[in-house]
Amino acid sequence: MRIALVGTRGIPAAYSGFETAVEHLAERFTARGHEVTVYCRPHMTARQETHVGARLVHLPTIRSKHLDTLAHTLVSTAHMATRARPDVAIYFIAGNAPVVPLARLAGIPSILQIDGLDSERAKWSGAAKAYLRTAERIAPSAATIAVTDSAAVADAYERRHGRRIPWIAYGADMPDPGDTGWCARLDVEPGRYVLFVGRLVPENNAHLLIEAHRTLGTDWPLVIVGDAPYADDYIAGLRASAGPGVRMAGYVFGDGYRELVHRSGVMCAPTEVGGTHPVIVEGMAAGAALVVSDHGPNLEVVGDAAASFPLDGGAPALARALGALIDDPARREELGARAAARAAERYSWDACADSYLRLCETVRRSAGR
Repeated sequence: MRIALVGTRGIPAAYSGFETAVEHLAERFTARGHEVTVYCRPHMTARQETHVGARLVHLPTIRSKHLDTLAHTLVSTAHMATRARPDVAIYFIAGNAPVVPLARLAGIPSILQIDGLDSERAKWSGAAKAYLRTAERIAPSAATIAVTDSAAVADAYERRHGRRIPWIAYGADMPDPGDTGWCARLDVEPGRYVLFVGRLVPENNAHLLIEAHRTLGTDWPLVIVGDAPYADDYIAGLRASAGPGVRMAGYVFGDGYRELVHRSGVMCAPTEVGGTHPVIVEGMAAGAALVVSDHGPNLEVVGDAAASFPLDGGAPALARALGALIDDPARREELGARAAARAAERYSWDACADSYLRLCETVRRSAGR
């Protein structure tokens, strides 16, 4: 099959969980003999012709918080319909729903992956939220089929929009790279720091974690890995509130990222929006002792293999959960072992890729291709 992956910033992954998923899926699709095209944004990815066996197409976009994704997806769809002509297109991000019917009009069946309910994100204005709610509602009709990444998101979608959509779990691939120098660079001792990884946007709650870390008064440093475009004011606020025990690492990918996850004493994911966060699944696969918020998809992913805290308890509740784990090495070891076992049992990129390929075959046949 010829498969196009559309709607993200592209690969090599250098931004979020969407790009991580695209990279893993593209690698496995090509390994199974399929021809894969990934559409990329030039300002977010290296200009190379191929990666993990997939062909990369770099097309222009409008570099704007509100128009970047939609504009690039529109241009990519035009290229796909007139030149690439794939058998199936897999779109990512619900906000792209209004563009997806153009692929179907061109005779290209499509899958639209909805990662959580994007309209809940604090970064969007009222008008943007209204647009995204509409895009989420029309997603199943816009594409040949819409899917999400967790049962909790499928439940939330059904409650809000009255339609049930299927879900396919993400995977994890977290080999220990050994010492890549990142712990030394950040001046942290392996096994004695708290780690946050994610986009620095309000709903991922890095600010809450910084406040909890300050409240806790621990001698364990807090390492913040991540960044975000169009979030300069929020990130400036994080830096202003960060004490001397906080290390702002910026983006870290590849072996450096894997080293920091494997060497963390506690890994924290205080997110309140979205579906399955790949960093949680990857932390589990690395055997990290995790603290997650009580956001439904987070609890679904970790089961009994992580500590949690109530979001409505704010920074004090998070500080208590962190402090309890920092003070209990046996509990950290127990949770890490449970997490690794759960990830091995439930979260596999091979299984994820196979599920998407089966879905591709289904929509391809339904379109008579």
